[in-house]
Amino acid sequence: MKNRVHNSLNLIYSVGTQVVALKHIQGTDGQTVHPAGAVGVVIRSPQDRSHSYRIRFVDGFEAAIHHDGLALLAEYKLGAINDSQQVLATHGLFHRVILRCVIGSRAYGLDTEESDTDRRGIYLPPADLHWSLYGVPEQLEDEATQEAYWELQKFLVMALKGNPNVLECLYTPLVEFASPLAQELLDMRSIFLSRLVYQTYNGYVMSQFKRMQADERNHGQVKPKHVMHLIRLLLSGIHVLREGFVPVEIGEHRTQLLAIKSGEMPWDDVEAWRLRLHQEFDRALETTSLPERPDYERANVFLVKARRQAIEEALP
Repeated sequence: MKNRVHNSLNLIYSVGTQVVALKHIQGTDGQTVHPAGAVGVVIRSPQDRSHSYRIRFVDGFEAAIHHDGLALLAEYKLGAINDSQQVLATHGLFHRVILRCVIGSRAYGLDTEESDTDRRGIYLPPADLHWSLYGVPEQLEDEATQEAYWELQKFLVMALKGNPNVLECLYTPLVEFASPLAQELLDMRSIFLSRLVYQTYNGYVMSQFKRMQADERNHGQVKPKHVMHLIRLLLSGIHVLREGFVPVEIGEHRTQLLAIKSGEMPWDDVEAWRLRLHQEFDRALETTSLPERPDYERANVFLVKARRQAIEEALP
């Protein structure tokens, strides 16, 4: 959830954390020293939740309190607003998916029998929930089915920044469902392509390879599958700048990429290919006809239109 305080099931409050006592705090004589709702500070944390914290209150009084008898001050002040997960669970947000598509290895043409089917897309929350105190999550996830759906505004912002995963959602041929509103977005997908693709794709690949070079020096190994996808990103980015289209299926490069994944291609050969691709990327940037920036205005007009349609109960 955006702008929410989360409380993990295994979280142990650290020393110095402000907490609220959920029950009356009694002294050694059995009398109430502090009422429920009193604020204290953790001065000693347990190793696990089966043991007590040591809490010091504003008057210096100290008490041993179990985790279940405490709440983070920040969460306590949110009150019912912090129960957003329960509220959202009753709104069936997965039924608000307007675009569902397949990306990943199956869309790239790099899948094997063991490959998962990665479904991604967009959901449009109902207006009443979006306007409510609870807000809406930026992303819906179902780990069991390998599905993830971005809230529309989050998706658009990421697309405008040239995020590869999001752009591939707009260009994958494996679209399983698109509402009329989503189809309108697919029809205008070219507005998200700009020279920012160079910075986004190229910068990410360079940073990842720098990290892997260190791993190769220190540990003598890298993750071949990750290397394969980084090379694929370079190939894709070059194509975007040259052709103004995101190529999801890798086509003629399949054999080489699978050779990287299997470890058959030597690391020196991979590095040499990568460096050539970076040079090609530079040349593609010099000659591309893509605009300097994406069309923010059209993206904004689309978002406002979608927000207005979200008022209706039916999925637009």
